[in-house]
Amino acid sequence: MALRVGALVQRTRMRATVEAVTIAMHWPHTSARAACCDAARANEKADPMDTPVRSKDADGREILDSVVIRFAGDSGDGMQLAGMQFTQTTAVAGNDLATFPDFPAEIRAPAGTTFGVSGFQIHFASHDVLTPGDEPDVLVAMNPAALKVNLRDVPKGGLVIVNTGAFTPQNLKKAGYDKNPLEDGTLDPYRKLEIDVSRLVLAAVEPHGLGTKEALRAKNLWTLGLLYWLFGRDRTPTIDWLKRKFAKRPDLAEANIAALNAGHVYGETAELPTGVAAYKIPKADLPKGEYRNITGNEALAWGLATAGRLADLPVLYGSYPITPASSVLHSLAGLKHYGVTTFQAEDEIAAICSAIGAAYAGIIGATATSGPGMALKGEAMGLAIMTELPLVIFDVQRAGPSTGMPTKTEQSDLFQAVWGRNGDAPLVVLAPATPSECFHFAIEAVRLAIKYMTPVIVLSDGYIANGAEPWSIPKYADLPKIPVHFRTDPAGFHPFLRDPETLARNWAKPGTPGLEHRIGGIEKSFGSGHISYDPDNHEKMTKVRAQKVLGVAKDLPQQKVEIGNDRGALAVVGWGSTYGSIHQAVRRCRRDGLDVSHIHIRHLWPLPENLADLLAGFDRVMVPELNNGQLARLLRAEYLVPAVPFDKIAGMPFRVAELEQEIRTRIAAPPVKTHRLS
Repeated sequence: MALRVGALVQRTRMRATVEAVTIAMHWPHTSARAACCDAARANEKADPMDTPVRSKDADGREILDSVVIRFAGDSGDGMQLAGMQFTQTTAVAGNDLATFPDFPAEIRAPAGTTFGVSGFQIHFASHDVLTPGDEPDVLVAMNPAALKVNLRDVPKGGLVIVNTGAFTPQNLKKAGYDKNPLEDGTLDPYRKLEIDVSRLVLAAVEPHGLGTKEALRAKNLWTLGLLYWLFGRDRTPTIDWLKRKFAKRPDLAEANIAALNAGHVYGETAELPTGVAAYKIPKADLPKGEYRNITGNEALAWGLATAGRLADLPVLYGSYPITPASSVLHSLAGLKHYGVTTFQAEDEIAAICSAIGAAYAGIIGATATSGPGMALKGEAMGLAIMTELPLVIFDVQRAGPSTGMPTKTEQSDLFQAVWGRNGDAPLVVLAPATPSECFHFAIEAVRLAIKYMTPVIVLSDGYIANGAEPWSIPKYADLPKIPVHFRTDPAGFHPFLRDPETLARNWAKPGTPGLEHRIGGIEKSFGSGHISYDPDNHEKMTKVRAQKVLGVAKDLPQQKVEIGNDRGALAVVGWGSTYGSIHQAVRRCRRDGLDVSHIHIRHLWPLPENLADLLAGFDRVMVPELNNGQLARLLRAEYLVPAVPFDKIAGMPFRVAELEQEIRTRIAAPPVKTHRLS
């Protein structure tokens, strides 16, 4: 990432005009990826992420290069809130960062059980951060279930902070412990802080007159205060946030602030165990500029709103709530003053049909869904393809068929996006690689949809949607306008007249004098736009629709190598959210002299024009995916390259270490001759 922060600006609302698209809202990775790749090529031998710096500053704090912290507790313990507040404060401190929230699937799993454990991991550093980290250096476990689920990920010697007040016989039983892990040597391989947070937080908030249940809800704030002291974070942003959040209940604000301060004071005054100290992570050396934290879903929302301004068109967003896509609707609902209308439909079919209706009326129609919602929208996507209307569909992928694992991440909708409709029904498929890239890909989706009069799918996933990173806020003036051409001349008009270059049909607003027309799902005549059942015409229209979408490749950038050479022993080809893990793994391998390159495909259909030639330059092609080998099969089908999948279907992102090991194994194997279509 080439993001470096000189001044991080935190705001809660957009500016008065999107013209200043400092579209600032709330939350975290642009990654000026091109600059990142250039820097990586120039500095492959030096990888600061692998060698933490250990020295002390003037205050006696141990200086670390990077830290990974995981907050874990019951779904009612406020771990997501604690994680996000730590993220905001860390961004203000000038560190680069990446986060990974991990939610339980159940709305409210039985308290104290492993099914209800909620986690939030943040990796922050004084250098470029590409992933939320493989292993937590620090685990905060608020109850036995959180310890049981997460301890296996902590490396030996890691720091474990445990709320001993929750380790009651009843909670131990719920978590599946036969013995108390605090007493049987389970934690001996780790550094540990065993603190009765429950007791201490009750004492901290007692002057504010809260009941026991209400007071215990501040456990997360007490623990956050302790972490702020351990890592030299400023409490002020969180204190200000609490005052805003509880503006109508100042008693609650003061109680939570008291808990936060008490945790901080505990760190200052307690005699910490051997091996536990105060730490400092220096600021990242980021270029000066305006930054904020952003999640993928927020970036999709703000990108869509910005696209409306760039095209000078209103936006209609029709949606049905579904995890993990729902927060796109939440973000857009607050943007009415930017020409965005949100419509919460009764089901997925109504949601996409409302967007199609909006497109027919001459405005930007968009919708979003996840998993099973994509299947429900399938018929309407075919309608948008047959009517050749611009439509944007955000698919925030989740794990498994049917309900699956709705809060876990996966990349298993690729086939559905590229091929998953009845009939020959091609459309454009894009895939941002990071949360911050979602902003520009939402704009790109609108541009391509309007220029080629076609639906465009943007494939995100739960990891991108909820993960956060710093975003370099672009200037509105630097964003290219989106040209829009409505047909107004009635001479010789019919609705399926085509632009000879793009093959896009003309877009005519209903009500334009002399341009009265009808479109629909029944096949139309190429020459007149009337309903047609002629077999030759159907074949011609099918071929033209396919050629139109394939022609989008002329508008796409050439596929580049992210890091490494454009030919060699092994190409690691990824798409979507696997970017950071692949990039870091390849960088480590190249540092050791291995002939491996990273290629990341952001345009999945049509594929970039030069991709076939690029892949043909490598002896082997390895495709890591969070699915059962879908991109690998697509590449084999299109180019006859012997692409070999490396799959992970666990609802979790790749770890850098597992990819690095697989690369080393593959590169030691005998070479495979690469074929391609003539």
